[in-house]
Amino acid sequence: MPTVRYRSRTFRRVFTRVPGGKAVLHYARRKNAKPQCAKCGVFLFGVARGTKNLVKKVPRSARRPCRPFGGNLCSACMRTAIIAKARLT
Repeated sequence: MPTVRYRSRTFRRVFTRVPGGKAVLHYARRKNAKPQCAKCGVFLFGVARGTKNLVKKVPRSARRPCRPFGGNLCSACMRTAIIAKARLT
């Protein structure tokens, strides 16, 4: 029986081959979902992926792109949003 903390499905069960040639069960944390564009749903590039605590430890410049709507919209949707905003004014 695994330790109490490993009994829930929070941890993935991963079979790993050890140097002795045996396949043993290791428990690994699950990855967070990839960040997606709020408008079209395409996966975003350049955005840190992980839990809040892990992302906090990454330098601020590496968390998300430093541009308008960075980390929220993909580049194509950002362009259309900026153009639409400019047309209104």
